[in-house]
Amino acid sequence: MTDLPQWADLLISFFLVLGSSFAFIGSLGLLRLPDFMARLHAPTKNTTLGVGSVIIASMLYFSVTDSLSLHELLIAIFLFLTAPISAHLLAKAGLHLELEMTENTRDLRKKPEQYSDKDH
Repeated sequence: MTDLPQWADLLISFFLVLGSSFAFIGSLGLLRLPDFMARLHAPTKNTTLGVGSVIIASMLYFSVTDSLSLHELLIAIFLFLTAPISAHLLAKAGLHLELEMTENTRDLRKKPEQYSDKDH
């Protein structure tokens, strides 16, 4: 087992705790939020940040113990490119299917003129 310098140990631990906290909050939001659009928001934002933080921790660990590790960078790029695209596609499908929303969720389709940039 390799002993890490204290600065690396603290930094890696920080990113692991940060990542697991974001992932937990995103999972909790997926469980607790009331409708599809709200549930879609929690995992796409928080879990992406959580996995990103864990990947940074992994890059730091393998860079300190062995040599510069950039394999995880490919995972991060793939994650940050695909998560917003899949969330957008899911949101469009939810709008197309006219899924039921709670009254607290804003539906911009009800009064489109209210959110328009055109002068009245």
